[in-house]
Amino acid sequence: MSYSSKHICSKIGYLRFIAVICIGLLVNSCSISYKFNGSSIDYTKTKTITIADFPNNATLVYPQLASKLNTALKDFFNRRTKLQQVKRNGDMQIEGEITDYRLTPLSIQANALAAQTQLTMTVRFKYTNTKNPKDDLETTLSASQTFDSSKMLTAVQEALADEMVKEITEKIYNQTVARW
Repeated sequence: MSYSSKHICSKIGYLRFIAVICIGLLVNSCSISYKFNGSSIDYTKTKTITIADFPNNATLVYPQLASKLNTALKDFFNRRTKLQQVKRNGDMQIEGEITDYRLTPLSIQANALAAQTQLTMTVRFKYTNTKNPKDDLETTLSASQTFDSSKMLTAVQEALADEMVKEITEKIYNQTVARW
């Protein structure tokens, strides 16, 4: 065999080796299940979810907050899971309350005034999984947003509340069905 024939044979052998590796990886990857919605729900056992309305029991009350949270939670689970939402006795149950909604001055300046204010929302929730009770959970979650103290709370409250509700909703989802 000439040099070029040996060179071609070694390239073909190398390509066959790479092809075998690629096919092996492809076959193995077919057995791995990825869920792009992030949930770890066994839909053969779990079919329904009950999400109770969270009342606002905070001392400082933003009237729209409970409604925003309740709507966001139900919509989020509806978009991300195949679970049917039922009023009572779901296979999974989420209930809770808004326990705190407060303003905290931050970054005190030389004139003893705050340069920024932090708005914090705290939610206590309970998760019950009737199909897998070891997943049951009861915890408290918080979300905060900071704004310039020169602005009135009423001017920024809706946007800040929306961001905190989004964060709390994602945390509840992640701690209940995503199980990351």
